[in-house]
Amino acid sequence: MALAVGVVLHAQEKLDYTTLAKIQDEGLNRSQVMDHTWWLSDVYGPRLTGSPGIKQAGDWAVKKLTEWGLASVHQETWKFGKGWSLQRFSAHLLEPQVQPLIGFPKAWTPGTNGLVTADVVQVSIHSEADFDQYRGKLAGKVVLTQPAREVRMLDGRVVWRMDEAMLAEAETMPVPAQSAAARPSIQDQINMFLLAEGVVAAFDRGTDTAAVAMGGVERLAAMTQRTDGGTVFVMSGGPRDENAGKVVPQVTLAVEHYNRMVRLLDRKIPVKVELNIQARFHDETDANGFNVFADLPGTEPSGEVVMIGAHLDSGQSATGATDNGTGVAVLMEAMRILRVVGAKPRRTIRIALWGGEEQGYAGARAYVRDHLADVKTMQLKPAHGLLSAYYNLDNGAGKIRGVWMQGNLGITPVFNQWIEPLRGLGVSTLSPRIVSGSDYVAFDEVGIPAFQFIQDRLEYNSRTHHSNMDVYDRVQRDDVIQMAVVVASFAYNTAMRAEKLPRKPLPMAAATKPPTR
Repeated sequence: MALAVGVVLHAQEKLDYTTLAKIQDEGLNRSQVMDHTWWLSDVYGPRLTGSPGIKQAGDWAVKKLTEWGLASVHQETWKFGKGWSLQRFSAHLLEPQVQPLIGFPKAWTPGTNGLVTADVVQVSIHSEADFDQYRGKLAGKVVLTQPAREVRMLDGRVVWRMDEAMLAEAETMPVPAQSAAARPSIQDQINMFLLAEGVVAAFDRGTDTAAVAMGGVERLAAMTQRTDGGTVFVMSGGPRDENAGKVVPQVTLAVEHYNRMVRLLDRKIPVKVELNIQARFHDETDANGFNVFADLPGTEPSGEVVMIGAHLDSGQSATGATDNGTGVAVLMEAMRILRVVGAKPRRTIRIALWGGEEQGYAGARAYVRDHLADVKTMQLKPAHGLLSAYYNLDNGAGKIRGVWMQGNLGITPVFNQWIEPLRGLGVSTLSPRIVSGSDYVAFDEVGIPAFQFIQDRLEYNSRTHHSNMDVYDRVQRDDVIQMAVVVASFAYNTAMRAEKLPRKPLPMAAATKPPTR
């Protein structure tokens, strides 16, 4: 009769509540996650891919995972290109008055030829037609490449904890993922022009908008106000292939210091700066690209695997605590918890710590290509059918509130039952949205059930994402403790389930997809 009136009954998930209770007890009462975060940030940060910091962090992670008794702990290398690290940096305004300048060099840009003193000029280049007005006039100068930007008082959203309205919005129907816009070709032409003209260095004050939103809540993220006040949002500035270093040194300054120089130049008052950048490039022979793996072996001989992943690399201007030291620390803590409580999963639980996420998910894409499938042809490898699910953590240091399900509606009744024991920890939301922004994309685009956790953003968009304030002090202890318990619970439930998780239809091969407009 129930079937006759259209009621669909879903099989009850068989949860191991005894082990889930042990996970919560160990994770909430004897957590080590803040210690992991400290090592990753204060000791080994920054962890730019190809730098000494990430190599030290990778070796430390291997050592810890081995000490905890996990199996198959190892690193896999992949071709990345030249690495880069900063050795020294200082910048001062000399005229009209002396002022130390707050700023950070962009990664993969070269250093200066020792300590240099130069006049500052402003350029405004938006098309090829603009080059002629500056030709022959910029040699030996430091150039400002952007106009001034308004600095607002802090009257908008700065700390972002998801309230009921935001959680409700997250549960709306899926929206298609938007691919990132390609960098305009004019920027490459500008870089070549400045180098050819003999420019000493280029200064900017960062992008105009808040840090790019992850997790499918773009409208709400747009409401987030950047904190400014000496916070510098700095990105990369040069190639890492055979052309590495063939650009002028580039520095992103605090907007307030940048704006001062623009105003002075607008009033025809000369501006002079002193600058010293020492940067080092690291050859590919040093194995610049690598991922770290470790297993909690399954008890069944099926060879099936559940993966949890976070990116080990960071930007260069801080210690990478919230992007993504906390993600790595939480996943390592989840594996430690599972090991300590004596979990005996049916499927193997594998942790993956990726390099190169900041360079287009390079490490995750290398793994998918080598082990799972060719996204261009959708030719599948045997391991593709053995991977039950991939879970990703990369949205800062805020507690987990649910899961972005990537349009996999078949997973809803399963996850609904899994989050019941976690509701007391604040986990409540399952969003069907298709989102993009981190390593899980590499798995989703070859048909693996791949998910990003929904998190409170805290200060991720306003203060810490790709900024000089991405430091240990911004990490909230109670939140990361909660995160480790949730991740361990999801990984264990996936590993114990009688069947693999439901899958979406296999995506179309990239080589046969129609061009996007």
